[in-house]
Amino acid sequence: MNPGPLSENLLNGLSRRSLLAKAGCGLGMLGLTGLLNDEGMLGAASAAEALSGRSLNPLAPREPHFPGKAKHVIWIFINGGPSPADTWNYRPELTKWNGKSIREFDPDFKNTTGFFKDAVGNLMQSPFKFEPRGECGKMVPEIFPHLGKHVDKMAFIRSGFTESNNHSPALFAINTGIARMGFPCVGSWVTYGLGSESKNLPAFVVMSDPKGRGLPKGHAANWSAGFLPGVFQGTHLKPQGDPIDNLYRPADMTDQTQRTQLDLLKQLNELHREEHAADSEFAARIESFELAYRMQAAAPEAIDLASEPKHIQDLYGIGDEQCDHFAKQCLVARRMVERGVRFVQIYSGGMENQRSWDGHNDIDGNHRQFAGETDKPVAALLGDLAERGLLNETLVIWCGEFGRLPIAQTGGKPGRDHNPHLLCAWLAGGGIKGGTDYGESDEIGYRAEVNRVHLNDLHATILHLLGLNHEKLTYKYNGRQFRLTDVAGHIIKDILA
Repeated sequence: MNPGPLSENLLNGLSRRSLLAKAGCGLGMLGLTGLLNDEGMLGAASAAEALSGRSLNPLAPREPHFPGKAKHVIWIFINGGPSPADTWNYRPELTKWNGKSIREFDPDFKNTTGFFKDAVGNLMQSPFKFEPRGECGKMVPEIFPHLGKHVDKMAFIRSGFTESNNHSPALFAINTGIARMGFPCVGSWVTYGLGSESKNLPAFVVMSDPKGRGLPKGHAANWSAGFLPGVFQGTHLKPQGDPIDNLYRPADMTDQTQRTQLDLLKQLNELHREEHAADSEFAARIESFELAYRMQAAAPEAIDLASEPKHIQDLYGIGDEQCDHFAKQCLVARRMVERGVRFVQIYSGGMENQRSWDGHNDIDGNHRQFAGETDKPVAALLGDLAERGLLNETLVIWCGEFGRLPIAQTGGKPGRDHNPHLLCAWLAGGGIKGGTDYGESDEIGYRAEVNRVHLNDLHATILHLLGLNHEKLTYKYNGRQFRLTDVAGHIIKDILA
């Protein structure tokens, strides 16, 4: 683009005298602010300052409410709903009940608990062998041979529950705390509260399935900023082609040409912002132009894995046909965290049924496949972060949107239907007490019974580990102060180091 016509159009209606009068002192202050910021002399801004326009960068690092154990989050999202009885909630008593009707165990069981009310079979034991691993003796299924080496780093939540048995609202609930679209997700709340340590990369990055199996149900609403300013939404790295649109400037545009355009836009935008100081969305738009420019230099380097030593690539499983795609995403996640990205979310699996962990048919084949895609890369991520001294400040989460019933779903090879009454998760790293179990289900793995953990409790705990008080991290919208945990949420103190 030629900057000449652009400059003339943008300056139309502004005389030279009025431009100098309005911009002269302001541009000097902008320059001074930039220099002070580069020298670290401005200090961390508060969220209120950033959104009121007093901070030039809405993503500038901000002080937490109190010192947090974690600075970054990597969420391994087990899309589709992993089965607790076949992953992290070993239920030996389920073998005794194998083949019996669930109504012998729970006479109040309703066909509508799952999603397919006409496909309710009998109770079914896990097809996987379990064995104790680590010093904590955690019972681990055979499908996680690599993750089993790291159980002493993990805290297992075995009593989670949610409200919806349908993927889209359940995905919204686990991501935003509300089972409806339109609300900010966890990553957006975290970056709103803490900003970013990186000036050249997005604060919140999302990666999805690169094998052509689609996006999770609800698509980009799962990493939306909702009613928060748009600068806090997740940046989705496209799984095929250029990971970010317009990441590379046109061949006929030089760096100086682009810089000249952005400088002029910034000057004029700052003039406009003087009259609209309370417009946080406007401040976010100004910063988005600058961030996009900086990303053209920083992002290609961050996602280029060629510079990684061969032994690191082998550790993650790069080159292994089964897990190569997820291995690359996990290694990118580590590189993002190293460069100051605040929140990374990686979705394992695509849409539904056999394209994700949604094992309605053939739970053995389904979970064996997706565990095989993720087990080695995620284990490598934990080990690599620990080796580099990053695990202590990086919270790693393994969790999906709901669990699966302990009964067989009829039709084809036996699978399992959705179950909102029990989901399992594990957390490792920043501030987590490893080798611990929290909560209990009933003996067949149908319902959470002891120390039940709602999604609001999980969110409150994540924020707490980052130094954020979930009751004080609020945003006023439509006359009401909203928060991630709505009007609920308790910190799961027993899993904290």
